Amino acid sequence: MLSTVEGLLIFIAVTESILGILGNGFIVLVNCIDCVKNKKFSVIGLILIGLATSRIFLIWIIITDGLLKIFLRDVYLSGNGTEYISYSWVIINQSSIGFATSLSVFYFLKIANFSHHIFLWLKGRINRIILLLMGFLLILWSLTFPSTAKIINDHKMNRNTTWTLRVHPNKNEFSTNQILLNLGGIFLFTLSLFTCFLLTISLWRHNRHMQLNVTGFRDPSTEVHVKAMKVLISFIILSILYFIGIAIEICFSLSENKLLFSFGMAITVTYPSGHSFILILGNNKLKQASSKVVQHLKCCV
Repeated sequence: MLSTVEGLLIFIAVTESILGILGNGFIVLVNCIDCVKNKKFSVIGLILIGLATSRIFLIWIIITDGLLKIFLRDVYLSGNGTEYISYSWVIINQSSIGFATSLSVFYFLKIANFSHHIFLWLKGRINRIILLLMGFLLILWSLTFPSTAKIINDHKMNRNTTWTLRVHPNKNEFSTNQILLNLGGIFLFTLSLFTCFLLTISLWRHNRHMQLNVTGFRDPSTEVHVKAMKVLISFIILSILYFIGIAIEICFSLSENKLLFSFGMAITVTYPSGHSFILILGNNKLKQASSKVVQHLKCCV
């Protein structure tokens, strides 16, 4: 039986998941309609479609994995569900981080204002840079699959244990596998941090320039900088919460503590669900479309 707090945490996680699927689905729908209307695909549109789609699948994996471990733990761990979800999580998680990093790089190259020749060279080749990141994502998949397969095979050989950490008599080997498994994601996340830092410098320099030429109001460039900063900083904060939530889920699945495991699941699903609404509010096209939907719903009510 679940306690009241455990039930509440599961309810919060499921509610977050439903809202996240609706929010990310809205982003995919709006951008697909825009591509059909304009009869061409924009770089930002493709990034948002890929990001939202990967997050829809990521939400499904997080909530399905969590609910199965809570309610059907023995059946889930004794079957092949662990392997299927592990492989799926590797692909979807890396895709989500890859598309989010591409969005960060896109905002940086489009909005930041630097006179350095390297930045100007990159700015003129933004489409190639995004394709390069997508290529890196494919390479990342090929590198992480062997580590994932090894962890899963070790787990299959030790069905009586509850989690991968217990099946590794050699903790150094387990740590090495985990580092290799997440190395690409760490690199992409670090790249997002770096672009956010450079965008902050660009905003600071721009504000300093505006103070020397006081206009009495905030110019459009500052508004664009601030919107991009909100999206990137929220991504970083939610990503940190996401990694903390995953760590909590892994640690407390060992002790079969459903309360803390449910807490970790609720934290984990906040990232792919919550950031979708921040993207909607930070993008003029998505914000206008959402306003029309809200007005239509009010009229229906």
